[in-house]
Amino acid sequence: MSRQITISLCGQPNCGKSTMFNALTGGAAARVGNYPGITVERLEGVCERDGVEFLVTDLPGTYSLTSYSLEEVVARDAILEGRPDVCVCLLDASALERGLYLAAQLLEIGVPLVIGLNMMDEARKNGTRVNAAALAKLLDVPVVECVARRGLGKEELLSQALRVATGGAWNPRDLSYGPDLDPVVEAMARKLEAAKFLDGKYPPRWLAVKLLEGDENVARKLEGGPLGAELDKMVATVAAHVGKTLGTYPEALVADYRYGYIHSIVRQGVVTRPDIARRDVSEKVDWVLTHRLLGPLTMLGVLYLLFLLTFKLGAYPQLWLQDFFGFLGDCAGRLIPAGPLQSLVVDGVIDGVGAVLGFTPFIMIMFLMLVFLEDLGYMARVAYMLDKVFKVFGLHGASVMPFIISGGIPGGCAVPGVMAARTLRSPKERLTTILTAPFMVCGAKTTAFLVLVGAFFPGDATLAMLGLTVASWAAALLVARALRWTLIKGRPTPFVMELPSYRLPTLYGVAAHTLERVWQFVKKAGTVIFAVSVLMWLAMSFPQLPEAETAKFAAARAAASGQAMVDDIDAHEKETALRHSCAGRLGVWLEPLSRHAGFPWQMNIALVGGFAAKEVIVSTLSTAYSLGEREDAPHGGDLKLALASDPAYGTPAALALLAFILLYAPCSVTVVAMARESSWGWALFGLAGSTVLAYAVAVAIYQVGSWLC
Repeated sequence: MSRQITISLCGQPNCGKSTMFNALTGGAAARVGNYPGITVERLEGVCERDGVEFLVTDLPGTYSLTSYSLEEVVARDAILEGRPDVCVCLLDASALERGLYLAAQLLEIGVPLVIGLNMMDEARKNGTRVNAAALAKLLDVPVVECVARRGLGKEELLSQALRVATGGAWNPRDLSYGPDLDPVVEAMARKLEAAKFLDGKYPPRWLAVKLLEGDENVARKLEGGPLGAELDKMVATVAAHVGKTLGTYPEALVADYRYGYIHSIVRQGVVTRPDIARRDVSEKVDWVLTHRLLGPLTMLGVLYLLFLLTFKLGAYPQLWLQDFFGFLGDCAGRLIPAGPLQSLVVDGVIDGVGAVLGFTPFIMIMFLMLVFLEDLGYMARVAYMLDKVFKVFGLHGASVMPFIISGGIPGGCAVPGVMAARTLRSPKERLTTILTAPFMVCGAKTTAFLVLVGAFFPGDATLAMLGLTVASWAAALLVARALRWTLIKGRPTPFVMELPSYRLPTLYGVAAHTLERVWQFVKKAGTVIFAVSVLMWLAMSFPQLPEAETAKFAAARAAASGQAMVDDIDAHEKETALRHSCAGRLGVWLEPLSRHAGFPWQMNIALVGGFAAKEVIVSTLSTAYSLGEREDAPHGGDLKLALASDPAYGTPAALALLAFILLYAPCSVTVVAMARESSWGWALFGLAGSTVLAYAVAVAIYQVGSWLC
């Protein structure tokens, strides 16, 4: 059996850590994006070299090992409690000082360490020269030059990791924090060591520094005991001392001395830059993309182009898939005898799931462009540009990323968007973000909107999708402002964000990440949507019409004088059967409410199914029209044509329906995620509150629109 070496791969956001993880493990298991916060969960991969198996863990991107965010806590706990054989810390060579702040804390912990200097090609292009050998000598750890996106340096990283892991014991470094703090740190460390606190798993001196920094997680471990009270008193005493003598506080003093240590290293011939600083091309581009006026206009232009290309390029493949599922339905209809089984396969499965899968070309094209924008670095500019806007509405600048991930630029998912709100330090801003992020146009809503705008606004589908996207942002911000004025009051917290350099994405990376997202969409259609489609077919098919009712329709057909009359009787019988079913009865029961918003009872069935997953709206509508229309209907099985030819949907009703789907309840999986990140009380509040808001807006749009028309 081969020997196994465990590697924790860590680094700050945008250092190329996830790209290196993919290069080492030979796949695209980690989602790679060129903006902070993309890696939220731990990811693991395996690679083998010369009989040695390396188990690589991709830790969340983090600027330090404090407890300001979940990423920082997850990363340091994975190292301190997971005890890897070696830690590989990837640094951005063009911003070395910033990256060394994390490396210095890893040295303090004492984990066997290898440093990877990534993006060496960009550093050289910018005129920066980094002396890797000098840095290795000063830090006394191996330093490897890397270009992760091209796979350069990965073999040397593994070689050095094996060498360090083979002879590396944990060896914490003692950094000096000055004459005011060092004596206290040493005294606290001795007390922790004597008490054998946490069985020596955490270095005592590091714990002492954490207490001086006000680390809540460490302080919580000491609560309630005499040791904790004694250490708290020591921290309070030294805090009062540095406050009086230096006009600062221990945490700031620790950071100052850490950066002093880093600067002393960098100045010793490690980094050299040209005498005349060149204005980077990215700065000129950023002047436009982050401009107060030009930035939002550019973003709208990018979104318009994204939707335009999606509809233009995806139209023909979508028709081919639609014809394929139509052919599949015809074959199944001929092979399976008429009856419930045929209806289940044709109307429930093929029409239901096929209606969703038929939009795979649109989804693929949209994902392709989104992945390109993410990897290019544009998403970070969007977040930076919107920060000031978010503050006006009571949100934090870090709320931008959860919004974007949830579908702020359509195609995301509210579940990881809600989870990404963990990065917000303020509980009130985090809760507000969790409650409003589901308003974004996620991939599931995108599928429904592609059908509906194609049916209701075929000549203006691009503008309609752009309008829905802008409306989702407006709704989320207005609701956030209302929440921050009423239920979730609190002061805003400051926001600091790094703008990474632009990087041209690789063809492999864009293709791999696009296919990964498309596969998730297809897999969902093949599992969740399939299951819900079958359940909705059952609800729309049973109970069947009583024999007496069926006999009346049979007698009417026998007395009919022509085929046209027979077809009308058949269509009326199907509609009556659908009304008689469980789902039909529910839809009819809700009609007194939905009538005020312009929704017919058939749409109520689809909207109820949308509580499970928004894609179900499409599959349920397709099944409803299959069960409730005659086979030679003018729409020929095309759901968009069926909706367009339905007299129930005038412009006011169509706009009201789009607004309702945009705003109403998050899908069931998102509600569970909201509960986990906050509480079931707030999750149910979000579920009920968004549905009530959606209904009120839809009624207002329909009533005002009908009055104006």
